[in-house]
Amino acid sequence: MLIGAMNHPANDAIDEIAWMADMGLDFIDMTLEPPASASWRADTRAIGAALQRFRMEVVGHTAFYLPLASPIEEVRRGAVLELRRCLQAFSEIGARWMNVHPDRNAPMHDRTFFIRQNIVSITDLLPDAERYGVGLMIENLPGEYNTPAQLSDLLDPIPELGLHLDIGHANLLTPYNMTEDILQRHGSRLRHVHLHDNKGGSADLHLPLGAGNIDVAAAVRALQACRYDATITLEVFTPDRHYLAYSRDVLQRVWEEALAVRHAPASTR
Repeated sequence: MLIGAMNHPANDAIDEIAWMADMGLDFIDMTLEPPASASWRADTRAIGAALQRFRMEVVGHTAFYLPLASPIEEVRRGAVLELRRCLQAFSEIGARWMNVHPDRNAPMHDRTFFIRQNIVSITDLLPDAERYGVGLMIENLPGEYNTPAQLSDLLDPIPELGLHLDIGHANLLTPYNMTEDILQRHGSRLRHVHLHDNKGGSADLHLPLGAGNIDVAAAVRALQACRYDATITLEVFTPDRHYLAYSRDVLQRVWEEALAVRHAPASTR
């Protein structure tokens, strides 16, 4: 298991890599979005050199507000163009996966329409993803893409598409946390994880672990049950980085405790 964090898109990317390395994190969840980390401004040579210098890995993240389902074709193509540019940048800095946030903003159009538009946009990107050697994965989002069936609408027709599971999102606008349900259905497609806490409802609070009502131990057990042992981004958004460091320690402890139970002789469980 590798633990990382996301850069703040208003800050210098190299500075963000440096403090994460100082904290002992394993990777950066590099988001390419304005104002300071826009894809067209990214110095991929400098970012790649910094990652090598600090011996950090990288996962690709993109702006959550791209209109991939827009009914205005020129706008939809513009969103695809931005993601193509991100794919190239992530390839140059060494990322193997890039996330995509499925769009749902198509006023006066039904779900069938925006699902179809997302499929068209993601399919448009597949040749570029293959050319650059960067896989695509969709992130679950509260509301329209947060149950196994809702995610199936995109994962089933596009077998090349991976799953980026956000455990915090799985706790929002649902009767209970959907993490285990999603993993039972789509665990074989899991490529990356976001973890942060909240109190349910609709507020995506990005709290430190333990500050909300998410059962982190249950989520970790579900990840281990589907043999996941890769990147987990702690999306703890606070200016005081002690909360991020604390969450890192909580995750490490809970992960190791769950592993110990899994590997213990059956008679001692």
